[in-house]
Amino acid sequence: MTQTTEAPTGGVADRTGAVPGKRVTSTFARALNAALADSMAADASVLMFGEDVGPLGGVFRITDGLTARFGEERCFDTPLAEAGIMGMAIGMAMNGMKPVVEMQFDAFAYPAFEQVVSHVAKMPNRTKGRVRLPLVIRIPYAGGIGGVEHHCDSSEAYYAHTPGLTVLAPATVRDAYFMLREAIASPDPVVFLEPKKLYWSKEEVDLAELRRTFEAGQAPRRIGKAVVARPGTDATLISYGPSVPTALAAAAAAAEEGRSIEVIDLRSIVPFDDETVCASVRRTGRAVVVAEAPGFVSVASEIVARVQERCFHSLAAPVLRVTGFDIPYPSPKLEHFYLPSVDRILDAVDDLQWED
Repeated sequence: MTQTTEAPTGGVADRTGAVPGKRVTSTFARALNAALADSMAADASVLMFGEDVGPLGGVFRITDGLTARFGEERCFDTPLAEAGIMGMAIGMAMNGMKPVVEMQFDAFAYPAFEQVVSHVAKMPNRTKGRVRLPLVIRIPYAGGIGGVEHHCDSSEAYYAHTPGLTVLAPATVRDAYFMLREAIASPDPVVFLEPKKLYWSKEEVDLAELRRTFEAGQAPRRIGKAVVARPGTDATLISYGPSVPTALAAAAAAAEEGRSIEVIDLRSIVPFDDETVCASVRRTGRAVVVAEAPGFVSVASEIVARVQERCFHSLAAPVLRVTGFDIPYPSPKLEHFYLPSVDRILDAVDDLQWED
């Protein structure tokens, strides 16, 4: 049954806190919270657990209110043991549950990595499809918050390199809601990368309408589908997750200099949308890949290879990358030197062999 509370406007708010039919400002974090709550309300087999996700609501408050609403059997705290969290999720998923686990911080997930690679990714193949693992691994990831050591990292390449895992990285409030709901509904394991610096980003959305759209089956599929975040004609910026706003800012700055830059938001790292990416690059003839992770043996490297293999005869210049540097993630005071910036992206665009 839908729970209601009095809205600040005097109307009646639904369980997301939104007044039906009214577009209100929602943060990325609030959209994730609504997606979790709506998924748990729609399916009793969905449960949420991890470190401090219960009464506290998680370090970033993504699970705020879930324990109070659904009880400690459905949203609960675990010991500080990531391998144990993952092992328990595997067992639950094998036995009909749909666990959603939070790793709290990206670099905290590494103790669970063996479980992910050896069991989560391989179980369906090992059992010839007889055993599916419908679980979601939520990982607050990447930089931009000035986190100390082990609290910021860009680990997407580890998961993307592992066959059997779906790897998602939303960049907008709307995608945060729809993609988390789609991930939870998936019969296969999903690594859901949540850009920490975007938790407080805002959009005007109607969360109640998003829920109705998803539950009516009217939301376009986002897993495996990239989107043109900004149209353009002169070059393509390809990005995902935390780097998308930076790419959009760079495209806006380039427009002031007379260059029309298209921005592709991948949304889904695995599966990868070659069609949308390559269609854009064939139109513009130039491309730059933007990502926070180190560039060597990276998701950005794979994107460059795929684009150059598929779009070679359309390219007016080599595909370039703007990434983090090949060093351990820096201390908070040096973070701004490490992360891709508008200036670094514009410098790369300038290097795309423009004709005078």
